[in-house]
This record gives sequence, C-alpha cells and structure tokens, in this order.
Amino acid sequence: MKNLNISMRAYEQAADLQALSAIWFGASHRAHAFIGRERLLEQRILIETQYLPSAGTWVACYQGKPAGFISLLDTFIGGLFVAPDYQGHGIGRLLVAHALKLKGKLRLEVYTENARAFSFYKSLGFEELSRRAEDDEGPPFENADMLLKG
Repeated sequence: MKNLNISMRAYEQAADLQALSAIWFGASHRAHAFIGRERLLEQRILIETQYLPSAGTWVACYQGKPAGFISLLDTFIGGLFVAPDYQGHGIGRLLVAHALKLKGKLRLEVYTENARAFSFYKSLGFEELSRRAEDDEGPPFENADMLLKG
C-alpha cells in the first residue's frame, strides 16, 4: 500500500472542513500528545475557524476521500497532516513536493519533541535555521525553524 493512487486538489471549505479537522486532530493527538488533549481541542476550534479558512490548502485524496493536507501561508507551511491510517505511505512527501513546485521554497516550524516529523523534514532536505524554547502560545515546547529550497 506504499504507492497509493493519490489525487491532489484545492481545499473546498463546505466539503472538506470537517474531514480535515478530523485528520488534524487524529494526527495531532498522535504526534503531539505532549501538548495535552484539552489544548488540542482548543486548537481544533482555531483550525476550523481561522487557519483553514485563511490558508492556501491542498488536499491529498485516496479513492476520493481526504487522506491528508498541507496549508500554506505564502511559502510557510502552516500545517502538514496525514490521517493516522495513511501515514507512512508517501502522502506527506507528495504534499510537500506539490507545495515546493508551487512556491519554489518552503519554511516551517516543527516541535523538536515530535521526533518523527523532525526526522521526516530533514529527510526531505529541510535545513534547520534556528530554534526557540517556547511555542506561539508560550508553553515550553521547543520549535525548530526549517527551510527547504527547490
């Protein structure tokens, strides 16, 4: 199942909001358990009301259903999430490749405690530029700022 037949399309709020919110929550709960379920539930509201509506989002679909997505704020990856059942099948790589083709370079921040994601981005060629000890909301969750040039 490694080489799934994946199609890529632009985000459609009416059709995709709930599915992408569920993908975000499932993937975040798995990768960011250190943040805590309560905070993730608070962030989910922001994902639905602010982040998805304001970003340029591309949806990776398997058999017509969303399996992952990437949200861009110009060249910054605001979010890259793949449904837990589809992780490890190349969908994240396809989404990054699609975004890189569109933008020419990409930047992101990743929690360093999320070793799997940090390693994934390094394997794609992202270079670490810097780190900061706290996330956007202040808690002590270290973030790495990374850059990928096309």
